[in-house]
Amino acid sequence: MLMNKMREAAAKEGYECMIHAYSVSQAKTAAADADCILIGPQVRYEKENVEKQCPQVPVAVIDMVSYGRLDGAKVLAAAKKLMGD
Repeated sequence: MLMNKMREAAAKEGYECMIHAYSVSQAKTAAADADCILIGPQVRYEKENVEKQCPQVPVAVIDMVSYGRLDGAKVLAAAKKLMGD
């Protein structure tokens, strides 16, 4: 659901991007085409592991409040900041 909210927020602001959701075990494969990786707060303990698997891609944990509120605009803003946009 959060992914859809992020897509809606991107469309609303005219920000062209592709947003996908994968399991942590798929991070290395998915990172081949990724500009950043956001991890759900429930698996924040995997952040270091994902960073090691995907050293070329910035990785961050989604803020728990934004995640819980399904605040797609806020999570999209965090992703843009992580990418330097």
